[in-house]
Amino acid sequence: MRSDNRRNDELRPITIKRHFIESTPGSVLISAGKTTVLCSASITEELPKWMPKDATQGWLTAEYRMLPGSTNPRTPRNDKPDGRATEIQRLIGRSLRSVVNLEKLGLRTVYIDCDVLQADGGTRTLSITGSYIALTDAIHSLQLPESPIIDSVAAVSVGIVGGVPMLDLPYSEDAEAEVDMNLVMTGAGRFVEIQGTGEEATFSEQELAQLLALGKKGIRELINIQKNTDVRYLSK
Repeated sequence: MRSDNRRNDELRPITIKRHFIESTPGSVLISAGKTTVLCSASITEELPKWMPKDATQGWLTAEYRMLPGSTNPRTPRNDKPDGRATEIQRLIGRSLRSVVNLEKLGLRTVYIDCDVLQADGGTRTLSITGSYIALTDAIHSLQLPESPIIDSVAAVSVGIVGGVPMLDLPYSEDAEAEVDMNLVMTGAGRFVEIQGTGEEATFSEQELAQLLALGKKGIRELINIQKNTDVRYLSK
């Protein structure tokens, strides 16, 4: 058993509160163990300035921040994202765009905001899982004749700790992991992104297969949790 009494293939307890903010059409407060993220989705009826004037599709982008009190010691408040935050928000944007038909979205922009209230590992993966739910509610508010959402998407971390493959690592395990990996997958079981690295270690093809199997199991469970929140337009 692990420090929190989970099996090696078990997710942390997940809690989801939809419509957490009234001022935006999509918002979710999501927790996995001690990690808590507020995900919101806002929509504007205009496109980013960098897009061509004759554009035929919309756009979706994401921002990610860790609030100062989310970690100990305190995370400094920055007006601009640092390198880590930039990499994570690009991952969130890519992950959500993979399941959105931007032409059906129309000439509008969806803004995803992920604010980490408490960090204990897996903030990027939890941001993706929660943002998908916020996105579906925001899209539903448009009352479009056909949904631009073509599939669901979720993400989870896996790793090898003390030679043992484990699912959904908190910070204490992530800090000790010989191998650390994040998986993003759609409801149809297709990979969106795999981020994996050895932390002063290497891993075999067999260990990679074990990690992928663990991650796929966890994401299937997360997709089912999303379904049980009565997500709008869930197609898979």
